[in-house]
Amino acid sequence: MTNVDDIISGIDTLRPIPPVAAQIMALAEDENSSMSEIADLIVHDPSLTASILKICNAAYFGLSRRVDSVRDAIVLLGLDEIIELVLLNATAENFRDEPDGYGLGEGELWQHAVLSAYAAKILAESHGFTSQKHLVFTAALLKDIGKIIMGRFVAFSYEKINILVHSRGYSFNEAEKEVIGINHEELGARVGQKWRFGDQLIYMIRHHHMTDKTARDDPETALVYLADIICMMIGFGTGVDGLAYRFYSEVLDRMKLTEKDLQNVIFDTGQRRQKLDKLLYLV
Repeated sequence: MTNVDDIISGIDTLRPIPPVAAQIMALAEDENSSMSEIADLIVHDPSLTASILKICNAAYFGLSRRVDSVRDAIVLLGLDEIIELVLLNATAENFRDEPDGYGLGEGELWQHAVLSAYAAKILAESHGFTSQKHLVFTAALLKDIGKIIMGRFVAFSYEKINILVHSRGYSFNEAEKEVIGINHEELGARVGQKWRFGDQLIYMIRHHHMTDKTARDDPETALVYLADIICMMIGFGTGVDGLAYRFYSEVLDRMKLTEKDLQNVIFDTGQRRQKLDKLLYLV
């Protein structure tokens, strides 16, 4: 078995979330925070302001005039859109490279992260979780960050993992844990702890595969899990682990989601995918 401490030390190879983005994430997780607090954080950070204005003035948004301030961007695009751009901009660099071991091509992990974030947001907005949509978006975006570090260890142990998956009925995530001693969920949670994410965000990253039965009772974590499922159902960013993924039908039942509800979200996510393909290369 691989030395787990060696894997955990790989967290230091990641580019940390910029402090202002981490503050925005914390405020987005806090139901008592105000949108004006988040806007003020963005406005008063010169580097972040420059990045956001560059993105907003791209042809992608098709704005009728040039945007020269973040407050203008907020008026034209809405604060929700700006918060999402901040989060995408803060995480993009880590997700750009192709992780070994998971059967994903260059950029596919990043594409999957972004699409699942928007799928989770669609689910949150359409099923009464509006106040938690930024938290759900962030958790879905970052849920697979552990794969960036785990990739080379998975590649080295792939044959053993594959035997457990195909001969003994393990999910890929369960086989990772059995063979390597840690899986990408646990490692992602360790990243969150090191970067001082909020407890709920760490919990959602740690349990997004729903292996722990108690997580299936947590509605926000369930939304992230379902967003992952939706991306796989439309065939987006599905690597070798996606072919050995556990589906828990009781999650749909507990969330009071029908198959038609799920089909509607799948359709909306597929429609958004075409637009997101262009956004991916701006952040």
